Amino acid sequence: MLLLPILACSQEEVASLPNEPFNSSLYSLDPQDLTIEEGSINDFNSFKKQKPTPPWFVKRFKVTAGIFFPINNTKVEVGNQNHTFGTTIDFEDDLGFRESTTTFLANLQWRISRRSRLDLSYFNLNRDSHHTLQKDIEFKDHTYTVNSDITAFFDTNIYMISYGYAFLTSPKYELGLMLGVHVLKSDVGINFEGNTASIGYEDSFGFTAPLPDIGIWGGYAFTDRLALNGNISYLSVKIDNIDGKIISYNFSLMYEVVKNLDLALGYTGLNFTVDAEKNRAQGYLKWGYNGPSLTVSYSFGKKKF
Repeated sequence: MLLLPILACSQEEVASLPNEPFNSSLYSLDPQDLTIEEGSINDFNSFKKQKPTPPWFVKRFKVTAGIFFPINNTKVEVGNQNHTFGTTIDFEDDLGFRESTTTFLANLQWRISRRSRLDLSYFNLNRDSHHTLQKDIEFKDHTYTVNSDITAFFDTNIYMISYGYAFLTSPKYELGLMLGVHVLKSDVGINFEGNTASIGYEDSFGFTAPLPDIGIWGGYAFTDRLALNGNISYLSVKIDNIDGKIISYNFSLMYEVVKNLDLALGYTGLNFTVDAEKNRAQGYLKWGYNGPSLTVSYSFGKKKF
């Protein structure tokens, strides 16, 4: 009942409105009103975080192989089961080892992202000598007397894995920190062969030592084909019955011969000090390999990071 007056009033008001055509233009939008100014888009993009552009030598995957010409410096002291150390032996001076050698090295690098990299490296050096002793030498359980004809060996395998992150990166350079582990597998020994088999004897001492390290790495592009790369790492640590110290470095001048193929001339250093105990025998070894290297690298994979 109450709705009837309201409806009647509404109809009268509608009838009293002027009879004019509906002007739709009053309610339409001009397409120009919807246009976003170019400056507004640029202002918006300026707030977006820009991804850094790495230098030209940063590739998704890189395989490197080369020749290393190290100058060796090796000192070894091995004690017996009574925990008595023997003679400190300079392998180059006392056992006739050659100071300069030639060996092979290899590396695989994976650039996970613009800033991150993962490296796997391998280095091997097997050395031996035949020498007539000029002094008495105590090594492990025996004494090798002066004028004895001996053979000696020192074999080393080094495996390295590291992760690096670039805090600074640009089309010209990159600089970052790296964490890694060098795994050393070494074996050293002396053998004396007497006139008869009954008087001959030999001693050896071997160990495997994982040595973590931390360092810095970086690179700088002089041109679009020539660049300088390098890294240096260090750490001193004690793990179980192994006390070790490592200093390693590498600097190389790289030139892109053709696309994805690089040549590099560098200088590499691997220096270790290890105090280890194995099978109740103690050994102290200090050795270093420092010298020039010549490597070739091949890169592959999409570079979109």
